[in-house]
Amino acid sequence: MKSIITVALALTVSITAVGQTVKLPKGAQGRLELNVATLANDFMEGRGTGTAGEQKASEYIARDFQRFKLQPKGDSLWYQSFTFVPHGAAQVHHQGDSASLGMALVKEIHGRNVIGYVDNKAATTVVIGAHYDHLGMGDENSLWTGPKAIHNGADDNASGVSVMLELAYWLSKHPKGTRGHNYLFIGFSGEEKGLLGSNHFTKNPTIPMKDVAYMINMDMVGRLNKDRSLAINGVGTSPSWMPVINGIQVDSLVIVTSESGMGASDHTSFYLSDIPAVHFFTGQHEDYHKPTDDFEGKINVKGMASITNYIQYMIVAMDDEQKPAFTKTKDATPSSSDFKVTLGVMPDYLYSGKGLRIDGCKDGKPGAKAGLQKGDTIMKLGDYDIEDIYGYMEALGKFEKGQSTTMQVQRDGKMVELNVTWQ
Repeated sequence: MKSIITVALALTVSITAVGQTVKLPKGAQGRLELNVATLANDFMEGRGTGTAGEQKASEYIARDFQRFKLQPKGDSLWYQSFTFVPHGAAQVHHQGDSASLGMALVKEIHGRNVIGYVDNKAATTVVIGAHYDHLGMGDENSLWTGPKAIHNGADDNASGVSVMLELAYWLSKHPKGTRGHNYLFIGFSGEEKGLLGSNHFTKNPTIPMKDVAYMINMDMVGRLNKDRSLAINGVGTSPSWMPVINGIQVDSLVIVTSESGMGASDHTSFYLSDIPAVHFFTGQHEDYHKPTDDFEGKINVKGMASITNYIQYMIVAMDDEQKPAFTKTKDATPSSSDFKVTLGVMPDYLYSGKGLRIDGCKDGKPGAKAGLQKGDTIMKLGDYDIEDIYGYMEALGKFEKGQSTTMQVQRDGKMVELNVTWQ
């Protein structure tokens, strides 16, 4: 983020839900900046799951956990290992005896979560997580079309890990108003490969899952925009979330909520295990899954400090609630395979007005071919009014490949009609 917003690090905010002022620890902004810059350094080689870069990053996180005097809670001290076969991996056939037996070996990749624990001798535990893996030199999830390059993933997700580490530092001091729960910090790997690390943990937990009160996930929190919009996804996973959120005001943050517990990040694994889970997110951008997602000139560290402080207030507000009730939510993020057609657009998840505002279009897809632009708000597809993302998804299901229809979008205060041919 090139435009850095000035914020106070020692906040004095009156919050009825908490009843006390919660301050960032001294030196928080410096630690946040150091951790993002280090994890997004070329030295980490893009932190691809199963690579030397992932190992370097996991050791860096474990050192901080150890420095904060957390307890190791992996299968082997700080680490919880998992294996997977990459999508579409080729089988490697032996030329020796095993070939005559028709045997084949499939290359497995080993990843690992990093887990530390703050023990307050409480009955229940809060999980605070962020994935630290990224795309290495660019894997099948890369959106980069240029020459091979390190994908440093400063926002995705060195930013979330940095906030997690700062919260671990704060909670390791057992501050007043946080002792009603224990805290389990998890740096997940394999998120970019399909939530592998968090899925493995929920199926092979290192603490009893029945004792988990709720989960907080930070993924892409490094680009707080000039409007100071912060998305909190998953607020429908418990009736406890919204009263707390409505009672917190931190540094002019504008909170945009969505109910669904399903999403393309690690909170989903906990939601699917019937655990209330929320995801903090500052929005998509043009550097997403490209080697241009770097630290220098793009990460809003002061914005990250505000987000960290917001989560502190949330933790304190939830301290007395031992086991928040869990609720199922309407899924707002189906896969593209659920529809026969696609526009090829990225919704603006920070937008809360009428219609569906677009954050980007994929080249060669119907939206881009129709002339849809970043910042446009889709108000109508054919005969179907678009109130929100749910209305958009419902409308998509009405069309077939090869069909053409009109699309009405709001652009710079004017209504523009475009023609779409579905594919």
